[in-house]
Amino acid sequence: MLVAETRDDVTTLNQRARADLILDGTLKPGREVELNDGTTAGVGDTIITRSNNRRLRNGKDWVRNGDAWSITDVRDDGSVTVRKTGRRFGGSIVLPAAYVADHVDLGYAVTAHRAQGVTVDTSHVLVEPTSTRENFYVAMTRGKHANRAYVILDRADDHVHPHPGDNPDATGRSVLFGVLQHVGAEPSAHETITAEQEHWGSIAQLAAEYETIAAAAQRDRWARLIRSSGLSVEQANAAIESDAFGALAAELRRAEANNHDLDRLLPRLVAARGFEDADDIASVLHHRVARTTARSAGSGRTRKTPRLIAGLIPSADGPMTEDMRHALDERRQLIEHRTTTVLDSALTDQEPWTSALGPVPEGEKEARAWRRNARVVAAYRDRYQITSSRPLGPEPESAAQKIDHARADAALLRAQAITKAQQAEPGRRPIAHEPIGPRL
Repeated sequence: MLVAETRDDVTTLNQRARADLILDGTLKPGREVELNDGTTAGVGDTIITRSNNRRLRNGKDWVRNGDAWSITDVRDDGSVTVRKTGRRFGGSIVLPAAYVADHVDLGYAVTAHRAQGVTVDTSHVLVEPTSTRENFYVAMTRGKHANRAYVILDRADDHVHPHPGDNPDATGRSVLFGVLQHVGAEPSAHETITAEQEHWGSIAQLAAEYETIAAAAQRDRWARLIRSSGLSVEQANAAIESDAFGALAAELRRAEANNHDLDRLLPRLVAARGFEDADDIASVLHHRVARTTARSAGSGRTRKTPRLIAGLIPSADGPMTEDMRHALDERRQLIEHRTTTVLDSALTDQEPWTSALGPVPEGEKEARAWRRNARVVAAYRDRYQITSSRPLGPEPESAAQKIDHARADAALLRAQAITKAQQAEPGRRPIAHEPIGPRL
């Protein structure tokens, strides 16, 4: 059985399935009847009845809503003779033309709502980004032997609904994650308020706001930097007007947070190689900046600490208007506060992932360092909505998350090293794993 979220998708799948069956010879073209959704059916087709009618019966069998049938004959008046699917002989019922036109669908694909109560050998589920968790559960539990999900990542651009294709980093995993968070059941007023507060106060939301404001606040600055980098006027204008300029601007902000001097660095990157064969100058610059500035400036003991909010989000620095600076500072404070709250709650509730951090060390200096690194892990989990018992959850798939994952993983290792070093001290008793109190 094929299962889809919308009636339109079900109709399309039914038409495609029937066409394939005709092409491979399973169905023979002949007399057809039109069904209620505009599709057609003939002898050999599988159909589903959509209305109970006890008057249409053969012995103990009568026509029920949701029953699947095979058409054995199409009559001149538009009525059809049907038999329950799976039966080869007997049990035939005639469906009148009016019933066929109003209450019969092709039966190769159904909506998740219609699939409830149905059991088949294999269920093939078309997963929309708008699917609900409840419908996904129903669709993926119909098959006795197998249940397979086909996740939509892109669609024709109809400008009506947002599609995962709008996000170049969308993956099957990320779409399914969204589906599992999309609860279709009507929540209570209290649950709604709590969920809204959690969403708008999350690091994912606050970081998105911070980066959006930073992009607007620094746009003119990055444009001036590009124009003075050694590019020709035409090349500079092309880079600034490119769709990739936003990604380049974000990379420049990340490089600056890694303490690189962009006024000196960017001209060197521009002069390193020409752009005569470049399709998109902004994309080429983005690649060069990312490759050159992945690590913080300096080396060894002279390496400077990156300027990151909650250990993950590059700080937006440099000249900007007062209102933009105020908005950024406000969100920085909210992100830091949220990070502290997430970590403290996890430690107090003894969430399973916190055991990987190692016990809270004794000594104010060690505990401060441990906590600084533990906050990065907590921020990463909140930003990417990690719910598993593993500290960093599944492997990241997008480029941006891979960068944050590397930072959080390094912080996790540092936190573990702090507790191991203290436990290795002569005469040191094992440290209990307990929440950090207000003194820290």
